[in-house]
Amino acid sequence: MTAQPASPLRLLVVDDHEVVRQGLVSLLDRREGLQVVGEAGTVAEAVEQAHRLEPDIVIMDVRLPDGSGVEACRDIRAERPSTRVIMLTSYPDEEAVLAAIVAGASGYLLKQIRARDLVAAIETVGRGESLLDPAVTERVLERVRRIATGGQNEELAQLTPQEQKILMLVAEGKTNKEIAGEVFLSDKTVKNYVSSILAKLNLERRAQVAAFVAKHHITPPG
Repeated sequence: MTAQPASPLRLLVVDDHEVVRQGLVSLLDRREGLQVVGEAGTVAEAVEQAHRLEPDIVIMDVRLPDGSGVEACRDIRAERPSTRVIMLTSYPDEEAVLAAIVAGASGYLLKQIRARDLVAAIETVGRGESLLDPAVTERVLERVRRIATGGQNEELAQLTPQEQKILMLVAEGKTNKEIAGEVFLSDKTVKNYVSSILAKLNLERRAQVAAFVAKHHITPPG
């Protein structure tokens, strides 16, 4: 009796740049064993499409206009743990990699990846394995080693000094605009920092930050 061919992996492609998104859709949809079932350009669209289409794998840009792809990854995985997420970005940023791993991402790749390597990575994740781009693996391992050998609370140890400073300001109840004024960053950059902090600390809302700080007896850095 002939074995039935395996069902194609159902993909959702998320990127706010339409040209990049269309290129990914065109590349992936013609590959045997892969089927693009939807696309999105924002965090809100990504979460809604993942809920509606139930893809096997989401190819997720890290930076989106209404927030972080890490945020979207966390929301999608919380609702549907069987959906796997591969983060795709232009920069080998170990902060974002750690946040993505904490949020449940199965992979983290650079956009410079060759087409056949991207397909191979998707197939790897489709088999239930995890992966990291070699360009970021060593940085992340080094960071993890520092966390493992440090005396800090493990979650807090993932935060940079800047993130720890912003954490304390969030705990004081300050808005993104107020924080931006204190740390000399844009509102949007602060929003991205807050999303990253919440992901690393496994918190869902900024309202939970004050309780986290009190529970762990955290004092301002410096």
